[in-house]
Amino acid sequence: MSSELGARLSAIDEKIADAARLAGRDAGEITRIVVTKFHPASLVRELHALGVREVGENRQQELSAKTAELGDLDDLRWHFIGQAQTNKAAAIRRSADAVHSIDRDRIADALHRAADDDGILDVLVQINLTDDPGRGGVAPAAARALAEHVLSLPSLRLRGVMAVAPLDEAPASAFDRLRTVADGIRSLDPEADWISAGMTGDFTEAILAGATHLRIGSAITGPRPDRG
Repeated sequence: MSSELGARLSAIDEKIADAARLAGRDAGEITRIVVTKFHPASLVRELHALGVREVGENRQQELSAKTAELGDLDDLRWHFIGQAQTNKAAAIRRSADAVHSIDRDRIADALHRAADDDGILDVLVQINLTDDPGRGGVAPAAARALAEHVLSLPSLRLRGVMAVAPLDEAPASAFDRLRTVADGIRSLDPEADWISAGMTGDFTEAILAGATHLRIGSAITGPRPDRG
């Protein structure tokens, strides 16, 4: 398995490097997060052996279980990228190093209340790039107000924005709109310069639009295990 996993990882990294060159950017400034949703902790251990240090999870239960099982790998950085619920904020905060999915004041408040020491949690404001209010994320027009609220909470560190490209729009145009929102957020805090955007099918467009963090799953991990 490790040889196949390593080959997939290398292939994606080559494509990231190619896209960075196309964009006139340094690939070293782009963070590749491997999303291990539904895969066992043993796969994360294999990824670690291959040099992966940034891992993403969509579900709090998986995040908590895997961080507990892999506690000996203390140089892993865990990114929570799924929809956060206020009643799971404390569990998310205990396990995540960064939360990409702040989409309302209540989530930010819950994560702040869950702080139990002097630690600071990196967070991103999730932007909804669709016209569907039921999708995760805050509307672009409301992003600045949410970012200002996050900045008022001392246990949270605003790092930037996150979004998923809509299915019915070219990724390039969607990510251009995200870049505009990101520029506005960065005007509030120059250190809020992360743009978490781009998955397997659209990370080239995301890199061209300035993405700093890519969330890539099955192209690296292989098909998700049958959960039935």
